[in-house]
Amino acid sequence: MSPRSGAPRLVRPLLAAFLAVAALHLAGLLAGVETAHLVTKPLLMPLLAAYAAARGGPRLLIAALLLGWGGDVLLMPDAEAAFLAGMGSFAAGHICYLWLFGRARASLPAGLAYAAVLVVFLVLLWPGLPADLRIPLTGYSLLLTTMAWRAGILGRHAALGGALFLLSDALIATGIADWPQLPVHDFWIMLTYLAAQYLLTTGALAGRGDSTGPARGAYREGSISI
Repeated sequence: MSPRSGAPRLVRPLLAAFLAVAALHLAGLLAGVETAHLVTKPLLMPLLAAYAAARGGPRLLIAALLLGWGGDVLLMPDAEAAFLAGMGSFAAGHICYLWLFGRARASLPAGLAYAAVLVVFLVLLWPGLPADLRIPLTGYSLLLTTMAWRAGILGRHAALGGALFLLSDALIATGIADWPQLPVHDFWIMLTYLAAQYLLTTGALAGRGDSTGPARGAYREGSISI
């Protein structure tokens, strides 16, 4: 993986654009304006990926964000085939994150806690899930939980990002299982998702040593530190 020099002059404008579009998107969800949702959602992850690229971020991070964009777009139609395709795109993004995290050891107690949460959640969720989605959702949940656990390798920001990603998708899963939903449910899904992707991004970028210094076991320019 070759080093990336980035485009420093574009960093602040791209971050400002991402935050502005994210705010418009969330405001549109709160207000129930469908047009705002349709226009802003496809812009979110490309802007965050462009920000990461401008800061010289690793290609695996940019790939994960763009695969998240693919998932965002594919989940917009209300169709099972599109849902499965979107879940597949997100799953590929999680694999990119796991590859980015490298082979550094993650916290064993945190891993056990995540495993316990996953098992309890799936047991509770299972009866309400459509039969044809149970196996795909279980496999995806295992991959996502592993990503959330190992995100801690990149530091506290990425650890929180991984946890929020898990929470966001858990909120989606409760909707599929027809559990009672929070008021403005989509707002909470997108708020936790956007925070998750942003924190994973800043965690990965900080691991490169271009702000707060390299995190233990994090990606460094041109190498994986173990």
